Amino acid sequence: MYKVKVYVTLRESVLDPQGTAVKNSLATHGYEGIQDVRIGKYMELTLDETVKDVDAAVKEMCERLLANPVIEDYRYEVEEVVAQ
Repeated sequence: MYKVKVYVTLRESVLDPQGTAVKNSLATHGYEGIQDVRIGKYMELTLDETVKDVDAAVKEMCERLLANPVIEDYRYEVEEVVAQ
């Protein structure tokens, strides 16, 4: 069994209005020194051992559904889990 952690973020060239709003709110609440805030998505997938090529499967899922490749970047980590 595999646990996959997927991180999706807006590309650096894409404006992040939600991140800007959070940055401004942090400043309003007295937090100083915040240079930038970028908002993203985090997902955990659990795949069973029948998946032959985990990397290829996760890459395809990210490119077709989990991320918008036009405006978002993604990265993922695969961890093999021993079923108990």
